[in-house]
Amino acid sequence: MKNHPIITVFGTERRGLTAYVLTEDEMIKNNYPVKGMPGFEEFVCTNCADCVTDSSPLFGIDCEMCVTKDGKELTRVSLVDGDGKCLMDELVKPPNHILNYCTKFSGITPAMLQRVTTTLQDVQEMLIRILPHEAVLVGHSLEHDLIALKLIHKHVIDTSLLYKRECGRRYKLKVLTGIILKRKIQTEDMLGHHPTEDALAALELAQYFIKTGPRQVLEIHWKALWRETREEPSQSHRFSDVLHALGRSVAFLGKDSSHKQCNSDKEVLKSFRNLKAQPFFSVLQFSTLSNHLKSYFPHQERHHQMTCSRLQDMCVVFAGPFPTGFSDGDVKQLFSFCGAVRKVKMLNTVVRVHAEIEFELLEGAMLAVKTLNGLNVLGQSIKVQRPVCESMLDLDVTLKALMGDALNARHLYAVKMNHSMTECISTSTKVNGHASDAECLDVTLVKTVNGLLPAKINKWLHLNTSKSELCEESVRETFGHFGTVKRVILSAKPKESTGHARIVFVNSEDRRAALNSSEDLWKKNYLICPSLTPVHLPSWVGAEIKETTHRHSSAQEQQMDVVMRKLDRCLQKLFRFLPAGTLSVVVLLGHASTNGHLPGLCLMEVKQDY
Repeated sequence: MKNHPIITVFGTERRGLTAYVLTEDEMIKNNYPVKGMPGFEEFVCTNCADCVTDSSPLFGIDCEMCVTKDGKELTRVSLVDGDGKCLMDELVKPPNHILNYCTKFSGITPAMLQRVTTTLQDVQEMLIRILPHEAVLVGHSLEHDLIALKLIHKHVIDTSLLYKRECGRRYKLKVLTGIILKRKIQTEDMLGHHPTEDALAALELAQYFIKTGPRQVLEIHWKALWRETREEPSQSHRFSDVLHALGRSVAFLGKDSSHKQCNSDKEVLKSFRNLKAQPFFSVLQFSTLSNHLKSYFPHQERHHQMTCSRLQDMCVVFAGPFPTGFSDGDVKQLFSFCGAVRKVKMLNTVVRVHAEIEFELLEGAMLAVKTLNGLNVLGQSIKVQRPVCESMLDLDVTLKALMGDALNARHLYAVKMNHSMTECISTSTKVNGHASDAECLDVTLVKTVNGLLPAKINKWLHLNTSKSELCEESVRETFGHFGTVKRVILSAKPKESTGHARIVFVNSEDRRAALNSSEDLWKKNYLICPSLTPVHLPSWVGAEIKETTHRHSSAQEQQMDVVMRKLDRCLQKLFRFLPAGTLSVVVLLGHASTNGHLPGLCLMEVKQDY
């Protein structure tokens, strides 16, 4: 009992009414109209005081609504004071034509409103006039009443939130009144609800709770209210069981179904069409597609691994030759200014030392080729180039496609470099007569003086080892001149240097303006390029790639097309057989594997009577 929501929220001791008045945060959480919140701009505020006391008067209130073209609108309101005296019981004529009187619940009929001229504004003025400044309104799910009244009142007690149930569920006013107050309201012989009766019931429930205290309320009514609700989950809530309990017929047909065994999709369809009576709810399992997918997905996983392998190749560059004694740590330190380096592998050939550098993102490799190719390292000019392999044959086309991706249209990749490093870099626009990555991507390159002094790179490597870090404020300040920056994404790894960032602009034109100002940004030690890494694949480079020589088989694709056409014909025949008004739901299940999750597909349609 000590963990019951009533105890955890209100404690065990008896307290005054102010302990149960909703705070502003609680009102917002429970969709109460609150001044200044969106959607309540036209609501009227009562003349209530800023604070209330334990001696402030309570007023019970309840409203009834009917449905118009604008939704639910007020048609009746009742107000009772702390002694249970009815102060107000008014019928209200909504401004819009009533589409549904909801008489079963509201008790409102067309005849009742025929001569009514009272408007919403009239009852608002009445309530403001009647309620004293320190009034506390009491109701059951009172937010609906205040929204119907288009009224904002700061101090409320909601009885549906006093008598709490687990998991946020609420008791109906009728149930609480019958068990706590020992009287019946909203009976079957009544024509709808009576707002005065409901307002009085809510008021007395609040008064009882305040007077008795939360622990006593829980102990007295534990058996009648809360213990019984704990036993409810023992009842089956399976959809099929609920339908059976309601007397609805259910049919399951399929290879794995316990109701009707079928060996093929044709048998499933035939068995359904031969049923003497059409069931209320039917499940038909066509197994041909699922059986085919079981053999198809291993191939798909191999294809997925091949794709990841190609993308990972695009993150790799080869560099060298490096001076003797140049370590993998030196290489990583040098290339990390282009982006986060995942790993470095030193390649010791017979004569000279080279390195294989794998970046975490595509942009890092692209900037490395763009900026570090031709760099003079301790008197040794290094060459930075892409690997020569089958997956890189259409690199230029792939990079253009990635840059043209609509999801990347507003994204920019930026690197902040130390001033000493900026001085050391010389940008080449062409290497061995071939256009560089940057030229393929139509990025403005920054021209620097050719020929670097070995002393400068030596000084940078051995004396100036600190990395230039970025913060969101500095990035926004620098790139905000080109347009509105919507978001700045820094390194997701806390231990990684934050010298690089992905900048998201509101408009693609703003990104283009930044790219056109690359020379000005270079002077501020920024190196930029269009974002290439797909935003929905931020970590694919970290996936383990298994070596495979399997190629994509067009036969597999053709076989899948045949299976899908058969399924389509089967569903077509089934849909033609169904009577008008039938809701059809086709579910194609997804697939989960070690390489991720492939989503399923759900199609729905109600058959029309043409």
